[in-house]
Formats: sequence, structure tokens, C-alpha cells
Amino acid sequence: MINYKPFLLAILLSLPCWLFSQTETKDTTRLFKPDLPVDVNFLFNYYEQDGIHSAVTGGEGTEELTDFSAKIVVNVPLDTLTVLHTTASINHYTSASTDKIDTYVSSASRQDSRGVFILGYDKKRLNGRQTWGLSGGGSLESDYISYFVSGKWAQISKDGNQELALQAQAFFDTWVVIFPEELRAPGLASVPTDKRKSFNLSATWSTVINTRLQASLSGEFVLQQGLLSTPFHRVYFTGETLPKIEKLPTIRIKYPLGMRVNYYAFDFLILRLYYRFYYDSFQILAHTTSIETPFKLGPFFSIYPFYRFHHQSASTYFAPFKEHSTGEEFYTSDYDLSGFYSQKYGMGLSLSPIYGIFRYRQNNGRTGMLKSIDLRYSNYLRSDGLKASAISLDFGFSF
Repeated sequence: MINYKPFLLAILLSLPCWLFSQTETKDTTRLFKPDLPVDVNFLFNYYEQDGIHSAVTGGEGTEELTDFSAKIVVNVPLDTLTVLHTTASINHYTSASTDKIDTYVSSASRQDSRGVFILGYDKKRLNGRQTWGLSGGGSLESDYISYFVSGKWAQISKDGNQELALQAQAFFDTWVVIFPEELRAPGLASVPTDKRKSFNLSATWSTVINTRLQASLSGEFVLQQGLLSTPFHRVYFTGETLPKIEKLPTIRIKYPLGMRVNYYAFDFLILRLYYRFYYDSFQILAHTTSIETPFKLGPFFSIYPFYRFHHQSASTYFAPFKEHSTGEEFYTSDYDLSGFYSQKYGMGLSLSPIYGIFRYRQNNGRTGMLKSIDLRYSNYLRSDGLKASAISLDFGFSF
């Protein structure tokens, strides 16, 4: 059988470059003003984790995983009021935990790749106070395919100090259902559907309180319906040898609320504070707080240490390895649904001179430049033993 994934992923990643090349080589007088720059960001990220509570093996076992991703984001101004933007990314991961879907070593599930493509269109009204936008896209992995559509609208007050933003999103996912190796015989495992739908509605109100203080409030309503469990997650029961696959309700509703505060303490120091309250129909209650403090070490160079604390209660459907009873309707041993607290901390470095880091002349006579470089490193610690670290690099160009 032909492996179509590499070809599809290559097409996804080449689309932004193709769109940009078409814009540059055709007669674009009617499409956009030549003096408006095209912004392109190249992002790279490496992530690794380890732990001892893999959901694939019933809540016990390695969670070792590494992931490398590359992303390109292109913003093309068609005129002073209209922007076409596109994002393409690919990530490749190796996972010791999903390798245990099959009991023999080095199964096909040990490594996989995922491609994502998004295309969007944003438009401002002539008065500059109202913006609307549409976007859509999809992602592809070995065991699922997903696509989404999104719409947004924002209104700025007459004095420019307040903004109301609304957004609606719809996601449609289809899974390739994969059961653990020992549960593939007829009658041992089944799922009600291979589809999942998610609908998100969000509202954000932002305000400038004074010259030093800005704040925003946000609320979101999320409805998920369909296959919400993972078919290759095992669950072991008290007194039973053979596991079952994870089983969760087919509907989940989430209610996140958030607040941000930015305080410009000094010319060289900003305090960025964030709080989020979360509750859902799985009976998970969570609180998240974070702080980020950018320090300017010069007119164009800054560092920003950050810290995030998260605490959540366990879902009523969660129990550890072999602590579920056979009479339960829904059950999981996925520690993402357990009660825990976590900490994330790290440091970022940002270099962004007004006239760019370096400039160069392009073949079409326009000036291109490397505008900015951003480097970020973080550590993540969870009370159940999960540890992770990540490093990311962002190059911002203008053409």
C-alpha cells in the first residue's frame, strides 16, 4: 500500500510558499499595494517528557515522548484594510507509551507525524474600529483527520480604549479506531462512533484603564460530542486480569473564564498577570495563575522570565491502576483527568530592533529584513511525576 502521508504533508507545508510566490510573480496591482510588507515567521520547537503513568498501559508505565515541530506563518496584506494569513506546520514525535498499544517492542505506533494547514482572511472597516475574519483548515495524523471553520468579529470603542471580540469555531474529527492488541478479538472492545465534533464560543472584553494599566476579561463555552475517549487507552479493574478500553461520556461541556492584567511598572519592566477558572461536565475544577515579567535590557533587547501554577480536581471517572470496579459506567486511568498540581517556569529572550536585525535587497527591488528573533525555554513539573521541557525559536521576517 502506498504511504500517502508524506505527500500530503509536503503539500500542506508548500502551500504558503506557493501562495507567496504567486503574489510576488503575478501582476498584483489589483491585489495589494507593493509598499505593504509581507510578514513571515518561522518557528521551531523541541519538546520532551517522561513520567510513570501512561494511560496506554492503564495508568502505570513510561510516558517518555519527544516531539519536534516546524511552523511557517505568512501574513499578506491585500490592502491597508485586508490581510490574508496562512499557517502550515508539521511535527514528528516518538513515544514509548503509544509503543505499548501492541505488546511487542517497536511497533508502528512508536513514531508518527502530524501536518496542519490553516488559511484565513481578516477585514477592517474604513473607520478602522471594526474587524471581522474567517478562517479554516485541517490536520492529518495516522489515526485521525480533522478540519475546522472559524469566524471572528471585534469592535473598538470611539476613544480606542475598549474592545469587544467574539469568536466561534467548529471542529470535525474522524478517528481511525485502534484497540490494544489483546482486545482486538470480536466482542472485546467497541466504540459508539469514530467521529467527534467540537463547538467553541468565546468573548473577550479589553480595556485601557490608564497609561500604565490594561486589563481583559474572557469567557468561553465549549461543547464536545462524539468519541471523547481514546480507544487504545487501557483500564484495569480490581480483581480482573484482562483490561477494558477507556470509556467516557459522548458529551463534554467546558466553562473557562479568564482575566489578564498588564501593568507597565517602569519603562524597562512590565508585569503580565493571568488567572483562569475552569469547570467541565466531567466534574473537573481547575485554577490557573501565571506571571510574566519582561525586562528591557536595552532599546531592542529584553528577557522575560515566566511562571505558571495550575491545580485541578480529579474527574469522577478517574481511578488509578486496578482501582476501578466493574460496575462503573464510565472509567479512565488517564492522569490528565486526575487531581494534580503543576508548575511551569522558564525564560525567554527577544531581539527586535526598529529597523530589523539585518536588511537585504530582493530581486524585485524591495527590501527584506530579519525583524526579530525570539528564544524561549521552559520546564514543566507535575505532582504525579510527569516532567517535561521545551525550547522554541522564532524568526520574524518582512519582505
